Amino acid sequence: MDKHKIELPDFNELTDRIIAEPTSSPTLVIKTNLDQENNEKENPYATNRNSSTRFKNFFKD
Repeated sequence: MDKHKIELPDFNELTDRIIAEPTSSPTLVIKTNLDQENNEKENPYATNRNSSTRFKNFFKD
């Protein structure tokens, strides 16, 4: 067996997930008054409370 060969499942036979194609149309993102002012609070992607400048710039208006 080739050690570089990767065993991948047959994606046409998978029934436990949805594999969607990326959209070809533009998407619309709307900020509402329900959005939090502080994106670090209750954010699962903020690993520490002293987030980096790059993280803060990503969520900046």
